Amino acid sequence: MIHEAMFYEKLAESEVKCSLCAHRCRIKPGKRGICGIRENCERLLFSLVYGEVAREAVANIEQKPLYHYYPGSTAYSVGTIGCNFGCRHCQNWILSRAVPEDASLGTLSPPRLSGRLKW
Repeated sequence: MIHEAMFYEKLAESEVKCSLCAHRCRIKPGKRGICGIRENCERLLFSLVYGEVAREAVANIEQKPLYHYYPGSTAYSVGTIGCNFGCRHCQNWILSRAVPEDASLGTLSPPRLSGRLKW
């Protein structure tokens, strides 16, 4: 779902400056930032994956890079495509470099997402 992004400013010559991450991309009209999922459309910055989920999973907490959690508990992970890093040994490089046009994404609204969590 395309949705106007937060955390950006309009610049001269129809450019926008994204301030979501430390890269502070200056994005020309019709172009995208380093992450590949925020695009300048007529001087408005849009998120191309708002509310879109690429993967979700429940896993044992021991499989996650987390600290100070109860052993034997579980973690619910949810994520989309796009990334502003370029890690050499990325475990999700297919998702991090995918483009919205070619990705298999599903919509997951906040109420549906919170309904999947068991407290």
